[in-house]
Amino acid sequence: MQTFLFAFVKSIIISIFAENIVKRDIMEYLMTDIEGVWILEPEVFGDSRGYFMETYRQTDFERHIGKVEFVQDNESRSSYGVLRGLHYQRGESSQAKLVRVIEGRVLDIAVDLRKSSPTFGRHIAVELSGENKRQLFIPRGFAHGFLVLSPEALFCYKVDNYYDPKSECSIRFDDPKIGIQWPIEAEKLNLSPKDLEGMAFGDAVLFD
Repeated sequence: MQTFLFAFVKSIIISIFAENIVKRDIMEYLMTDIEGVWILEPEVFGDSRGYFMETYRQTDFERHIGKVEFVQDNESRSSYGVLRGLHYQRGESSQAKLVRVIEGRVLDIAVDLRKSSPTFGRHIAVELSGENKRQLFIPRGFAHGFLVLSPEALFCYKVDNYYDPKSECSIRFDDPKIGIQWPIEAEKLNLSPKDLEGMAFGDAVLFD
């Protein structure tokens, strides 16, 4: 009888321990002031040899944020002062993004283009770097951009919809209605001709 009870209690303890391992998050999920936008902070395991971390686990992500089917990974390398954005794809080609920086440092921006949102027209600015290893999740219905603050930055991101050049839009980085405070002087910024010719926020194709 004692042997049976011992085995029974042991099995319960192992079951609880295993369940906690499965449910333990490998990231901290932080809600921002704009609904749907999340900051993800990974757990990093480091020693004198370097470090290890998980950058994405579907079960944890879906438990906190919901189901998002990422279909494409993108990567770019940019030098100091490069400003990419503010980009989005309209209509059915809209994209949700999970962005991070592997090397360097950027100021990452997400602008709420959802007309029905209480934070419509507002933006959030988050510093992402190879050092802090933060990620930013940006749902559909947002314009996105980033400014490189370090000599170089290696930027990568997941998207849940394929790139569609016919649906791509660009809003001017300095639109006064959005009012982003970029930490580098305008004359030192490096933008593509397409981004320099971006539309005004008032002329943008918005989301419901």
